[in-house]
Amino acid sequence: MLKNIPRILLVLTLLCTQAMAELVIDVQGVSQPTPVAIVPFGWEGKEPAMPLNVAAVIQSDLKRSGRFAPVDESKMLQKPTDGSDLDFQDWSFLGVEAIVVGKLIQTAENAYTLQFQLFETFSRRQLVGFRMPATRNNMRGAAHRAADMIYEKLTGIKGVFGTKVAYITAEQQRDGRLYSLIVSDQDGENEHTIMESKDPIMSPAWSPDSRQLAYVSFEGSKSSIFVQTLRSGNRFQVSNKPGINGAPSFSPDGRKLVITLGGINGNPDIYVLDINSRQTKRLTTHRAIDTEGTWSPDGRYIYFTSDRSGGPQVYRVSANGGTAERFTFEGSYNARPRLSPDGKKLAMVHNDRGNYRIAVMDLESKNLLVLSSGQQDESPSFAPNSDILIYATRQRGDGVLETVSADGLIRQKMESGRGDVREPVWSPFPRFQ
Repeated sequence: MLKNIPRILLVLTLLCTQAMAELVIDVQGVSQPTPVAIVPFGWEGKEPAMPLNVAAVIQSDLKRSGRFAPVDESKMLQKPTDGSDLDFQDWSFLGVEAIVVGKLIQTAENAYTLQFQLFETFSRRQLVGFRMPATRNNMRGAAHRAADMIYEKLTGIKGVFGTKVAYITAEQQRDGRLYSLIVSDQDGENEHTIMESKDPIMSPAWSPDSRQLAYVSFEGSKSSIFVQTLRSGNRFQVSNKPGINGAPSFSPDGRKLVITLGGINGNPDIYVLDINSRQTKRLTTHRAIDTEGTWSPDGRYIYFTSDRSGGPQVYRVSANGGTAERFTFEGSYNARPRLSPDGKKLAMVHNDRGNYRIAVMDLESKNLLVLSSGQQDESPSFAPNSDILIYATRQRGDGVLETVSADGLIRQKMESGRGDVREPVWSPFPRFQ
């Protein structure tokens, strides 16, 4: 067995978790966030009120990023809804560097147009002008898309406000725990239970198109791997071999899974599973425990955790098979590897002076940067822009989620107030991007 491995590994017991209610997000941003103004949007429609305060959603997104300091509405000297009515001198007095104005226009029953403009105060230039259709059901998503466009224009980094996060919870009930696989917007809104069971669920993984989740379920007191389509709820079992079936991760083309299989009397090894044919190909044959495989973005390599060197370290092997090579050497413990979508960074759980923390290795320089500061941090997952990671940690005995920028400067703590939350995974970008 692997020694001193975090409880997130397949071969150890899944930590008890409890369902998340509302996320309370505490942001620690850069020391001098950019002052911006998100002016309240205008409303043109037959209904008495705007279905959603779009400006408030955009403002919340930008503030939560830690890079921006939106000016309070009470300090605004004017509240235009069109760029032609802006008095840039008024905004210069407030020290605002960028201004967003816009309006929501009702075009038919449950049909709207969201339009907005982004201006740079000092040059008085329009940086973005955009219109998009919306309905009541996707209004919040449209507001997130607007925030993504604004964020990217101001920072040069793609925004992830329109993405989602999946995670596992387990709520204690009278007759035992109820385990749930939950998907929510990245800000914690629009929670949706994908699957729930009296048996443990673990290791969720997104498909590249965000339409499916793979996960491990212990229904019938044995581990099996399922793939579930989010829109329809339909699911199908892809692996239920004797022993361990675990740690699924989709290939970049979505046609295969890298999984961990281990017979009752055998060590866990890394396999590639063709989803359609259910055929498997074994990639590792070592007597050590090999687990937690993940694909490189180009599909050429599988990175995984192994104790073949005496302690958990990250190795990689060609997706076509061959000899595995050790990839991490700094410290006695490195596990749960996850590649950034741009292929430039490798996240892992790293033993930092007795504490299990999230670290990122630059794949070119091989430099390792410890990002988190907890004692039991685990399950790192990159946002699709490769700039932010989400992970699980513990605070006052409860599991909480945290995010941190890849440079360690911006942090968010997301507390539910109702117990543990575990194994977060960030979705790819939505299909419209």
